[in-house]
Amino acid sequence: MPNSIKRSIYKNIPNVVSILGVVPLIVLFVEDGYQYIIPLIIYNNIMDDLDGILAAKLNARSEFGARLDNVCDAISHTIIVMVIGLHYGWVCGLVGLVSVSAILIRSVSRLDPDVVKGTGSPTNELIRHILFVILLATMFDFNPALALIVVFATHAITMFIKHPMPYMIRSQAKTTLAILLVNVSLIIAWLIPFALPIIAGGFILTYLFSLFKIGFPDNVKPGNVQEG
Repeated sequence: MPNSIKRSIYKNIPNVVSILGVVPLIVLFVEDGYQYIIPLIIYNNIMDDLDGILAAKLNARSEFGARLDNVCDAISHTIIVMVIGLHYGWVCGLVGLVSVSAILIRSVSRLDPDVVKGTGSPTNELIRHILFVILLATMFDFNPALALIVVFATHAITMFIKHPMPYMIRSQAKTTLAILLVNVSLIIAWLIPFALPIIAGGFILTYLFSLFKIGFPDNVKPGNVQEG
């Protein structure tokens, strides 16, 4: 195989991974597909992180790849939010639509090279919080609709904060090992009930702490670039 073809294949591996992170979500549109929502959220999060890791390891970062990843995030996160929102009634679905609008506006704005990246909360964090709400609702047997409405509305606002929110767990995960541990923690939260409140609390409290620190912008390091 010619070297030029090999280089082209290596360069596009992260892009293929980005697309593969979205494709299985079609399961949510088949009958009884909602039962797979938890593994699909975790899978999507893993693939979204994996494409970035591969792009760095294969020296395959590109403007096209970054934009494709952004578009794939917008598609997958929009699907997840709307499917979950509508599953819990029209009010939750309506607030979910507000959150989806915020996701789309943020994603489109990030396609502009002049827009400052790394500010506000990433859309990935919204999806992780949704995951924890659903898992906690199952564990403690309560209707998650109100909690989801709060999460949808809060993130619709924090996505557009003009300051970085660098204290969240995923924002602090800069190495491949740290990113791997973040994804493992999501799987553990899903499979090991006693670990769920601890892991969920860690993600949610660090999000709230980051939001609190925005009141003190001089203490926030603008150089911390986030995902999503």
